[in-house]
Amino acid sequence: MTIDRSALAERAQGMIDALASISAEPGRLTRLYLSEEHKAAARLVSEWMRDAGLTVRMDAAGSVRGTLPAGRSAQTTERRLLIGSHIDTVVDGGRFDGTLGVIAGILAVENLRARGVALPFGLEVIAFGDEEGVRFPKTLIGSSTVAGILDTTALDTVDADGVTMSEALRAFGGDPHALDDEAYASDDVLGYLEVHIEQGPVLEQAGKPLGAVSAIASQGRYRITIIGEAGHAGTVPMAVRHDALAAAAEVILAIEAAATKRSADSCVATVGALQVSPGASNVIPGAATFSLDLRAATDESRTTAAAEVRDYLRDVGHRRGVKVSMDAVHEKPVATCAPRLGKAIGGAIERVTGAPPVTMMSGAGHDGQAMVSLTEIGMMFVRCRGGISHNPLEFVEPDDMGVAVLALSETVRTLADDSGQG
Repeated sequence: MTIDRSALAERAQGMIDALASISAEPGRLTRLYLSEEHKAAARLVSEWMRDAGLTVRMDAAGSVRGTLPAGRSAQTTERRLLIGSHIDTVVDGGRFDGTLGVIAGILAVENLRARGVALPFGLEVIAFGDEEGVRFPKTLIGSSTVAGILDTTALDTVDADGVTMSEALRAFGGDPHALDDEAYASDDVLGYLEVHIEQGPVLEQAGKPLGAVSAIASQGRYRITIIGEAGHAGTVPMAVRHDALAAAAEVILAIEAAATKRSADSCVATVGALQVSPGASNVIPGAATFSLDLRAATDESRTTAAAEVRDYLRDVGHRRGVKVSMDAVHEKPVATCAPRLGKAIGGAIERVTGAPPVTMMSGAGHDGQAMVSLTEIGMMFVRCRGGISHNPLEFVEPDDMGVAVLALSETVRTLADDSGQG
């Protein structure tokens, strides 16, 4: 390619840094859904979209949507190709997760227009307001709204301050009653593309800047609760205790074993949060609640691992005389990327980089998991240093961002050419 990718790299880095400056915490990047920081980030993204020639609006769920109409030709269609990612972050997160995909979409539009590429279809770049599910215990709110699969009970969930999502949405300027109107019909969409940092080490180890994603892993999040009996640490004999934390420790080790057994299916399990009550050094724990994040390359592997954990949990409850429960908070099946879009992405990567792409599965969740309910999806991964993500050390080389913008532009152009031939 003869296009100056160093200029694209510099532009991308400047935009990444500008968004990273919008945070709820000094010295840390925290930008949660429907917060003042989200609103400021949305305004900045809107400005960039308008500068790129897009018509911009904020939808009822707080996502920014920038639209480029189809060029005039005999093959023109009213259908749209969607490009998106998210602008919310985890607490003390990295600056590239999600935001790079939004920025790449905007810069790809600029690049295509600068090259005089007239698309035979419409194009929409979307900055989803929530993917991480940090403020409220539901993920993929923005993309689920666009895909028409939002469970409206999510509006009743509350944040740490007791504010419901519905209340927060109204305060933000959204409209809880208009969410259904924001959904696309599948016949109106040509596909969905997303550029995202890999959040893993595969591309770095392969020495490749970009990769083509084959599928997004099956994922489940669960809340496990064990209720025992609190008691004096010095006076209750070991044989008659109902220690909730000791029971939880057993279950956590069983979780690790269940995932390890299925490692051939890329099964992984994480207990990342644990609360113990009453939480005193001289009191036997009476209750323990902990999270379980379970992912795998197949739905069967994840669901059988979850069933195994449930069985073990019941066994522990019986043996230790404790009450147990395991509630699903979030479950998403494998989201398979469409061969048509994967071929376009892979060909674009090869043309831009001069080498065939790495094809890989995503162990992390993405907005594509919701969008696959609406349309075919395609994903491109960008190399990140050390595979580190959800961490301030998250880093992507500017040149890799420039290459990603070019590859996304080429993907869109390829789809435009294919559309014209059809």
